[in-house]
Amino acid sequence: MSQELAPLLLLLLSIHSALALRICSFNVRSFGESKQEDQNAMDVIVKVIKRCDIMLLMEIKDSNNRICPVLMEKLNGNSRRGITYNYVISSRLGRNTYKEQYAFLYKEKLVSVKRSYHYHDYQDGDVDVFSREPFVVWFQSPHTAVKDFVIIPLHTTPETSVKEIDELVDVYMDMKHRWKAENFIFMGDFNAGCSYVPKKAWKNIRLRTDPRFIWLIGDQEDTTVKRSTKCAYDRIVLRGQEIVSSVVPKSNSVFDFQKAYKLTEEEVRLPSCLSMPLSKDELAWAT
Repeated sequence: MSQELAPLLLLLLSIHSALALRICSFNVRSFGESKQEDQNAMDVIVKVIKRCDIMLLMEIKDSNNRICPVLMEKLNGNSRRGITYNYVISSRLGRNTYKEQYAFLYKEKLVSVKRSYHYHDYQDGDVDVFSREPFVVWFQSPHTAVKDFVIIPLHTTPETSVKEIDELVDVYMDMKHRWKAENFIFMGDFNAGCSYVPKKAWKNIRLRTDPRFIWLIGDQEDTTVKRSTKCAYDRIVLRGQEIVSSVVPKSNSVFDFQKAYKLTEEEVRLPSCLSMPLSKDELAWAT
């Protein structure tokens, strides 16, 4: 995306009767050494991460593998109530010399990583579709109604978004066969809007045409921060009866971090947050 920080997407899974597991997706554009050394930017990023129980970070460009350890120091250095974060990170993904990483940061008290897997993009006749292959993680969540779920992240290249989003169905089928898992969350910066995925292209995307995949963010949503742009680039999609049945229809709302933190586009261009409750108990949830 063209902004410094892409939108934070927030998904809520119910815990007992009143709490929620907060699952977030955040594209921190060009998250490398220069941003790591920018204390103001890092303070905002840490503040955003602390809002979440599981955080997917995208567009990490860190050849020295220092960003996640630094984040751990900041998140856990002044930990209250025994809340500590851990993380799991992909290898450096991408074609040629341009590489990015996916990372999941999570609260150890609430969830644990059961398995992780780098998807191998080498199907016969359809090789190397993904610019950055999904780094798939299977989480265990003993405190939620849904005890385990798989998150499949994706950050597409805008020009190949249609093909990459469509290919997520193959990732799903492979992971379902490999792990025998039932509950899936697809999330990330799909670039799934405006000129990158025009209306006529949706019929070619199996993730959309198959009604068993439930899209929680509509095509008319604005997941950008730039005032001149209104596009639903960032998405969350569900698959699995257990996780889908707990979703409250049309219950997503927007939390504007830029407004809350009194930031300008020129400072860090911090975008909005979309919250999707997964329990009727969460309809009145607010932050």
